Amino acid sequence: MHRSRETLTRVAGLLYGGDYNPEQWPEEVWAEDAALMREAGVTMVTVGVFSWARLQPGPDAWDFGWLDRLMDLLHGHGIAVDLATATASPPAWLVRARPEILPVTADGVRLEFGSRQHYCPSSPAYREAAVRLARAIAERYEGHPALALWHIHNEYGDHVTECFCEVSAADFRRWLRDRYGDVGALNAAWGTDFWSQRYGAWEEIEPPRTAPGPVNPTQTLDWRRFCSDALLACHMAEKAVLDEVSPGVPVTTNFMSMFKPLDYWEWAAHEDLVSDDAYPDPADPEAHVTAAMNYDLMRSLKGGRPWLLLEQAASAVSWRPVNVPKRPGLQRLWSLQTVAHGADGVMYFQWRASRAGAEKYHSALLPHGGTASRGWAETVRFGRELARLAEVAGSRTAADTAIVLDWDSWWALEQDDHPSLRLDLKELTSAWYAALWRNGAAVDFVPPDADLEPYRLVLAPNLYLLRNATAESLTRYVAGGGHLVCGFFSGIVDENDHIHLGGYPAPLRDALGIVVDEFWPIPDGESVEVATLGHATLWSEWLDTTTAETFAPYASGPLAGRPAVTRNAHGAGTAWYVSCHLPGALDAVLGAALDAAGVRPVHDVPPGVEATRRGPYLFLLNHGDGHATVRGLDGADLLTGAAVRGELRLAPLGAAVVRTAEPAAAEPGTPHHDRRSS
Repeated sequence: MHRSRETLTRVAGLLYGGDYNPEQWPEEVWAEDAALMREAGVTMVTVGVFSWARLQPGPDAWDFGWLDRLMDLLHGHGIAVDLATATASPPAWLVRARPEILPVTADGVRLEFGSRQHYCPSSPAYREAAVRLARAIAERYEGHPALALWHIHNEYGDHVTECFCEVSAADFRRWLRDRYGDVGALNAAWGTDFWSQRYGAWEEIEPPRTAPGPVNPTQTLDWRRFCSDALLACHMAEKAVLDEVSPGVPVTTNFMSMFKPLDYWEWAAHEDLVSDDAYPDPADPEAHVTAAMNYDLMRSLKGGRPWLLLEQAASAVSWRPVNVPKRPGLQRLWSLQTVAHGADGVMYFQWRASRAGAEKYHSALLPHGGTASRGWAETVRFGRELARLAEVAGSRTAADTAIVLDWDSWWALEQDDHPSLRLDLKELTSAWYAALWRNGAAVDFVPPDADLEPYRLVLAPNLYLLRNATAESLTRYVAGGGHLVCGFFSGIVDENDHIHLGGYPAPLRDALGIVVDEFWPIPDGESVEVATLGHATLWSEWLDTTTAETFAPYASGPLAGRPAVTRNAHGAGTAWYVSCHLPGALDAVLGAALDAAGVRPVHDVPPGVEATRRGPYLFLLNHGDGHATVRGLDGADLLTGAAVRGELRLAPLGAAVVRTAEPAAAEPGTPHHDRRSS
């Protein structure tokens, strides 16, 4: 009945564990840790993330003895290892020997040693030292029976996303030469005839350091592209070593959810599996909705393949202004939510809470209070529950709805000197996703060049930067019978951040059936009324319809009577345009689009209950403070082993994973095409 499926690593079932930093503890503690890991049901731990100074205490000194003993100990207790290359924190000896590896800010300040990620991404000295360390680790442990996964670096871009030193400047010029070929092409792309910025030679070009006034926006956009690529080059240099020395062992690096500095579409293409670090805030009543969005993105980055939650907090973190702990049951619920959205492993930072350092107040699977603490009881209890879900591993999610996410457009949208500096792509996308979440829709994220054929409904909350090829793809999708909803301030510039002339949004005017005449950003603290929908904030637009019909007009202010939300029949499909920010009305607008596209909820559930499906497994998660009843069920709850017939009552923060008959469209690896015509 339940076919075998590909797993993330050689470890069967769902992975469970966390970061383990034994170098912070006397060696006599390690045996206790290994025994407690077995008691908790831990199957894999991440080791060595910040061990560079211990592994290589000097330029030609190596100390692997302690790690040899640790790897053997963990293997002896049946615990697999996600082994890190330890390159996120260069040791003091390297920094003092090669101080040029330290990063420089846009103001010319060289940052010092004493934290982590203190390196210039373009530095040959850093890259050479990192690759040398990665090779030494790989050659020593490539055949070790505990090794299940390679873990490169740690959270690229968390502290340093860019460096403005002379080495970075030279690397930037090389990157620009590769992109443009000659200075004339760069001048055309950057529009350097504006403000007499024209260049005559590559050597005249510098990074966008602090300047007297606004910096060339295309230069800044290219800098964002370059910085993502420079960090990726560091990652790829280490991955090449691991792939050479230990082919067959999967390689990952931990992403940071929807993270602006790095183009994760490009990065994911080079990952064997996607892993993520996620830290929803227990003080945020909507944190679970944003978390669901991030997890759907992680699942989407490799085309729907399962991913790995590599870090989360067992309770409180240590780095917010106020660090609220997770109330009883919340850690369990949020962990199950990651599995519900495609994760095949639930791991934490960290195993044992630290005594010293910047993260000593960060929670852990084994708290400061030891095995007598509330946290430890939850660690053991959840480990046993997760083991009951082993058969879920490898199953996939099928979605009828997609959100287009483009990092180039994100970077371009949030530049200076725009009609409003209040536009935040992550916040806009979160608002649209939240409306889909409340409507019960399953959601994929897709890059701008994706095949849209599998989806009934495609959403573009904002595509400020829009390439002609993407516009043509969206237009074909609608003409062929698809349903598109496009948000405001979209289709404004091309890939060089040059305005599309002929009336906004020029590349999508035919599909949307509108012309935007002028942007009318809404001042802080003010709003305008949109008939039947409520209040718009942040943004509005003066637009005219060409072939579109008005779904809802503005009802107050200078735009009163003009279209606010439109709907256009184009070919066999429909394209909607939302010209304003409607945080309180997106449920209605996107609900209407979902209905028109024939997208049904995953399962009918009460408010506050989340329903997701992975193949035959229906996850039901109650994020509310009261009991909730879900009806129309037929199967068995894997968490309890009980049969479910008809209805199921969920306690506050309760959950169920119901094995049901598997829908044909959800077969792992089976494409779900032709949904628009069904």
